Amino acid sequence: MIILHNARYVVTCNAEDMVLEFASLVIEGTEIIELGPAQVIKEKYTFAQVIDFTDQLLMPGLVNLHTHLPMTLLRGVAENVDLQGFLELVWAEEARIMDSQGTYLGARLGALESLLGGTTTALDMYLHPAANHRGAVEVGLRHVTGPVFFSFPGPDNLTWDARMLLAREWPETLREIGGPYVPLTLTPHAPLTVNPANLKEIAELAVEQGAIITVHASENISENEDTVAAHGDRPTHLLDTTGILDLKPVLAHGVHLDESERHLIASKGACVAHCPGSNLKLASGAADFVQYREDGITVGLGTDGSSSSNDLDMFAVMRLTANLARLVRNDPAAIASVAVVRAATIEGARALGMADRIGSLEVGKEADVISVSLCEPHLVPVRDPFTTIVFSAGRADIRHVFVAGEQVVENRQPTKVDTEEIMVSALEHLGSGPCLNE
Repeated sequence: MIILHNARYVVTCNAEDMVLEFASLVIEGTEIIELGPAQVIKEKYTFAQVIDFTDQLLMPGLVNLHTHLPMTLLRGVAENVDLQGFLELVWAEEARIMDSQGTYLGARLGALESLLGGTTTALDMYLHPAANHRGAVEVGLRHVTGPVFFSFPGPDNLTWDARMLLAREWPETLREIGGPYVPLTLTPHAPLTVNPANLKEIAELAVEQGAIITVHASENISENEDTVAAHGDRPTHLLDTTGILDLKPVLAHGVHLDESERHLIASKGACVAHCPGSNLKLASGAADFVQYREDGITVGLGTDGSSSSNDLDMFAVMRLTANLARLVRNDPAAIASVAVVRAATIEGARALGMADRIGSLEVGKEADVISVSLCEPHLVPVRDPFTTIVFSAGRADIRHVFVAGEQVVENRQPTKVDTEEIMVSALEHLGSGPCLNE
């Protein structure tokens, strides 16, 4: 049993957005068993391990609702291009260096970057899913991923039959690898790259397995146009007619959705992963975060991969989300900071079907908890914790990270892996030299 003792603020992200002051949180096993006044908690649990969180803010671990973790190894390979130019460059590099080993090494590096930045859960779409998942959970991340689908060989050069076999074996593979609880997941790349007949097969398999689905959709205008030219309809409508949309998928990006598509998505209970950093960098467009919420769509936040956004910084994503929403609406009051924090936590968990387990700090939920040090000039004073999180704090302010009750970052140091070994191994795979210090 562990007491996270005497936090200046505990931002719960519960239904009332309750914020506790000078409070403690008690973890037993994987779960939160109590929150309350610091002195009361300490006196009640005299036999527990106590970790002091004075002058820190506790909050739920961040949920990165769309990323490609192993693409840390492709950071910077596709600059000053749009989405189509990006894919052309990246797929060539993936075929060259992202074999199973490269995927494993990139996943470790991406998971470490994520945890050090306060992200405890990531919905990850990438090649070689077993190697990807193994690398991420070794570092301690709650890693939601599954087989990726293309209707052509793709960078990993697999036939359709091989992809389907991999997907049918995925439940057992996931059990063998282990790690914190995650739902079964299938990850078709996009309606442009997976034809309608194959999308139907994926939908049928997802129903059979009870799997969730994530898929790219309407990232830029050219994608919409190319999908119509290739398959006769826009991405959202193809997802609907093939049965994917009925399964409440997480739609990555969703930048260019018309009114009818937004209403369809909302009516089906599908969700959108808003990735403003990647969308702005590739000049894909600006999704109307506020409009999507008003339409009744659950919207979470994502970084996308490090080859398009260049980092996995969810604090940067929160700030971009808030500022972009104001710009799109020409309204400085378009979105409140609390709504942005919720999008990065409980709404992301809801999109994954995991809101009963993670996304808020509540008794009975799994202890995915992060702490933000408030002893920094840029965090003084704190007038509203939500505003501080969105507009002042950054990933470098993260001090401690717990996933399912296990402390995986202590005083900014990972507890399960060696940072330098992970970086050196990644660089050696790229042929960039054996040692960072030379």
